[in-house]
Amino acid sequence: MLQSLLFLLVVAVAGFFAFRSFRRIYRNIHFGKPEAINEDAAQRRKNVLLVAFGQKKMFKQWLPAVLHLFIYVAFVITQIELLEIFIDGLTGNHRIFAPYLGGFYTFVIGFIEVLSVLAFVATVTFLARRNLLKIPRFTKPELEGWPRLDANLILFGEIILITGIFCMNGADVVLQKIRPEHYPDTGFLAISGWLGPLLFGGLSEGALVGVERFGWWLHLLTVLAFLNYLPYSKHLHIMLAFPNVYFSCLKPRGEMDNMPVIMNEVKGMMGLVQETENTSEGGDVPEFGAKDVFDLSWKTVLDAYTCTECGRCTEACPANITGKKLSPRKIMMDIRDRAEEIGRNIDTNNTKLISPEKGGEVLTAENYADGKSLFDYISREEIHACTTCNACVEACPVLINPVVPILELRRYEILTEATGPQEWVPMFTSVENSGAVWQMPVSRDAWTQEA
Repeated sequence: MLQSLLFLLVVAVAGFFAFRSFRRIYRNIHFGKPEAINEDAAQRRKNVLLVAFGQKKMFKQWLPAVLHLFIYVAFVITQIELLEIFIDGLTGNHRIFAPYLGGFYTFVIGFIEVLSVLAFVATVTFLARRNLLKIPRFTKPELEGWPRLDANLILFGEIILITGIFCMNGADVVLQKIRPEHYPDTGFLAISGWLGPLLFGGLSEGALVGVERFGWWLHLLTVLAFLNYLPYSKHLHIMLAFPNVYFSCLKPRGEMDNMPVIMNEVKGMMGLVQETENTSEGGDVPEFGAKDVFDLSWKTVLDAYTCTECGRCTEACPANITGKKLSPRKIMMDIRDRAEEIGRNIDTNNTKLISPEKGGEVLTAENYADGKSLFDYISREEIHACTTCNACVEACPVLINPVVPILELRRYEILTEATGPQEWVPMFTSVENSGAVWQMPVSRDAWTQEA
């Protein structure tokens, strides 16, 4: 009874704080502009099955893909044992599924143990790749500090989870022979069936109960801690990869969103329309592109929160490969960091950041004005270096598109600020004056008159 009450208390407290954190993430994602994404639901469901569940894009590099698969499958299948832990904790039973499932229970728990061993091998390998082998994409400047620590912490967390499973199952196997009335027969488990007696065979009954409970609570508390840690970690992709893949763009890569105002103006310049539509109202000069999180689509902010920081995008980026400053991974991390900064200020109701023009007594996304923008995180040199080749989009295992925010930032710089790299200005001037990218003394279609 006491253990059930303690279980309820721990789960309720952990669930409350986790709910608050995930609600904060949901709000931060919706700092972005509304965008309706609902076409071709069948194709979207197919993408989720192949890319999110099936890890399809991971297998472009087979070794890390197989290792990642070990951890991924172990994580998914272990939820069955976690479900039993929750039911046992609520009802005060012990291995409530075992008597009902019989041999199938033995198979499932044994399978989980085999997967746990494989996940342990993968975890140690990943730790070695990051800290000993120093794979180039894990040593980029944007991973200094918290991102590097975050990646290691979660891997150590995996080892703690596996330790909990084998302490719990190993001691349980030995206790089944001592107190069969309380410890139901699980059959011969693939790993604990021999490892349990080997490690714990000489312990007293009291010590065995202690080891079994230690493993049970260690596994549960690590899962709850993991749940609360996710909103602050790159491993949030475990949850967000599924909606992010579902809402990913279905258009051909490289196809840019049109801007009706600009399109009509260009058509007017080229004589394709008689009158140019003017979408600005009351003489206000419209803003193009994005300078902050509020100007991006909510899907782009979701992209940022889904980023796994694996670095495959940066590894494939031709600008980065040739020594340019651009790293698509850093772009997504910067957008997430900016959304987090705004969220923290709103959470603390920092009224000094309320826009004087919009007013109000409570700081919200609508009256937020801290004088900063994404350009305080992302340099203009970075966005100018992008070739829009979409190699980063192709490389991303969860269909994140770093090109979209880069183009939005460029549009703001060039169309709204009327600035840009000095090398590009003659081209813009030439397009505006003669409709051609090269400065020519004659009209672009002059050749047609001579033909």
